[in-house]
Amino acid sequence: MRAIFFKENSLEFSKTPGRHSAGLCFVKAGGVPKRSVSDYVRTMKPIRLALTAALVAAFALPAAAEKLSMAEISNYLNALKSAQADFEQINSDGSRSTGTVFIKRPGRARFEYDPPVEALVLAGGQQVAVFDPKSNTGPSQYPLKRTPLNLILARKINLARARMVVGHGESGGMTTVTAQDPKHPEYGTIRLYFTQNPVALRKWVITDEAGDQTTVILGDLDRNVSFGSAMFNITIESEKRYGR
Repeated sequence: MRAIFFKENSLEFSKTPGRHSAGLCFVKAGGVPKRSVSDYVRTMKPIRLALTAALVAAFALPAAAEKLSMAEISNYLNALKSAQADFEQINSDGSRSTGTVFIKRPGRARFEYDPPVEALVLAGGQQVAVFDPKSNTGPSQYPLKRTPLNLILARKINLARARMVVGHGESGGMTTVTAQDPKHPEYGTIRLYFTQNPVALRKWVITDEAGDQTTVILGDLDRNVSFGSAMFNITIESEKRYGR
């Protein structure tokens, strides 16, 4: 955190009788001879203005936070082997839904949506499957590598990789990192939001290849939770739901 510090001014006032009717004299600490107020008016005015501006900057404005480095963020994500959190999802059309997300790196995630949506999205076996509770024909599937979510589910995350990070900034007190697949930027991007002290992933925004955005806001992450592999198995989930 950055902060602004001030040294107290070494100037002080004393009241000394003299020929000036006000009786106020300005004295420099350390015994410099006293001079009349009128002699210092012009000198003190800019000093007062400067001090006032400095105090306003120090107390009226929040101190700027340092951005997390790429190395700090990469280390955090690589240490995130498993996690569970509540989430709120905001879709490109403004609709909202809530649920619980389970993450097991590498390559696995499970999004369980609350009623009335009650959908399920599974990432596992290099595939993403969307289970619609209103459908009896099985899940819709597509390759995980074609989604920006693949970037944070990878076995080894290196945000310093050439052309992977296309944005690194600060927003609302959080560090933001926008990443893409350097080999396939047309797949879209994922923007990650991190708080610090301690470092924590709080949100991501996925922009797909069509330009639509999906925002996922995370609750507190429960890290290093033990999950069975069956939770992320698309075939097992399909058999459970459709009997095949």
